[in-house]
Amino acid sequence: MKRAFLLLLISFLSLHGYSQISYEKGYYINNLNQKIYCFIKNMDWKNNPNNFEFKLTPDGASEIANINTVKEFGIDNTSKYVRHTVKMDRSPEAANQLTHDKAPVFNEELQFLKVLIEGKASLYLYEAGNLKRYFYNIDDLDVEPLVFKSFLTADNKVGQNNEFKQQLWNNLKCPSFKMNRMESLEYNNRSLIKLFLDYNECIDADFVSYQNQTKANIYHITLRPRFNNSSLLIENPVSRAKDTDFGSNSGFGFGIELEYILPFNKNKWSISIEPTYQRFEDKGRSKLDKVFNEELFVSVDYSSIELPISLRHYFFLNNDSKIFANISYSFNVKSDVSIEFERGDGIKLTPLNGKSGNNYAFGIGYKLKDRYSLEIRYLTSKEILENYMAWDSKLQTTSFILGYRIL
Repeated sequence: MKRAFLLLLISFLSLHGYSQISYEKGYYINNLNQKIYCFIKNMDWKNNPNNFEFKLTPDGASEIANINTVKEFGIDNTSKYVRHTVKMDRSPEAANQLTHDKAPVFNEELQFLKVLIEGKASLYLYEAGNLKRYFYNIDDLDVEPLVFKSFLTADNKVGQNNEFKQQLWNNLKCPSFKMNRMESLEYNNRSLIKLFLDYNECIDADFVSYQNQTKANIYHITLRPRFNNSSLLIENPVSRAKDTDFGSNSGFGFGIELEYILPFNKNKWSISIEPTYQRFEDKGRSKLDKVFNEELFVSVDYSSIELPISLRHYFFLNNDSKIFANISYSFNVKSDVSIEFERGDGIKLTPLNGKSGNNYAFGIGYKLKDRYSLEIRYLTSKEILENYMAWDSKLQTTSFILGYRIL
């Protein structure tokens, strides 16, 4: 079962190159100010690109354009990037990398900036990994950085250079804007986009927002009952008479998955947590005394509440269908493990009351209409007698999971 599962997983992953990232209607403007209509491969970039793939016709050959030859490009009703030489501060924001220097360290860079709001006052974003920098301009003036930097104060506490608030107070004049609003601004998409939208509306200016206000729900809740096929082996190197291989047995479980779709790369990645109840019951036997052929009857009753945390990748087949693969690390929240031993003459031996450990899981599945799903999940070997030094145990499970999304 394990080998078959791994082969199936590899087959699914091999489809990665064929997963659906489509060419969509768009355009680019070259250095001669020529506007070329084309079809651009929409990567839903998290990090600002330096190049992009395009086709001149839907069935044409794929070509690559880069920042040296393109001044601007956009995908219809989706996104727009413009080339600018800007003052870039790449000072780190991680607490363990901060310095005592409050001032930004600027270097000139040529970058494609993502247009968030385009109007009399325009807002741009540059993102690379954990680095986020916002830029703005008024009318056709030069694009300027909105200054923000974290630093260490004299007593080694984290301080913030929020010069961007003063910049916006000085340059975005609207009768309804008060100083307390500027003071409460945050250096993020939501806060800055709202301010630039309000400003352009305040002065009755034409503007375009490239933020999709009708973006699909990125939080999902799915009910996930499952059929489990499990096997258990317990061993005691000191007393081999109690070693028992229970073989495989079936059972049922239930989980509620809370999934967050990551807002980049065309919704192809997600993370989830799934509180899950599992139960395994079985009976086995071992030879207590091989000379007298005396048997030992062993029963196990195991139940647990687990919390798998998963990283999932989707492979789109069409608008209604997609397959997915995920890797999980499952934390044991609560478990009850009871293993009882009974001799052939009815005498009961000292039982075991175990404690379960954590384990990994790998799954592949199919989702229909973003509501119904089916997953096969292989859980790696789990120790359920973790609190007994003299005992080893291996509980392995393959789950067949049905899903119905309610949110």
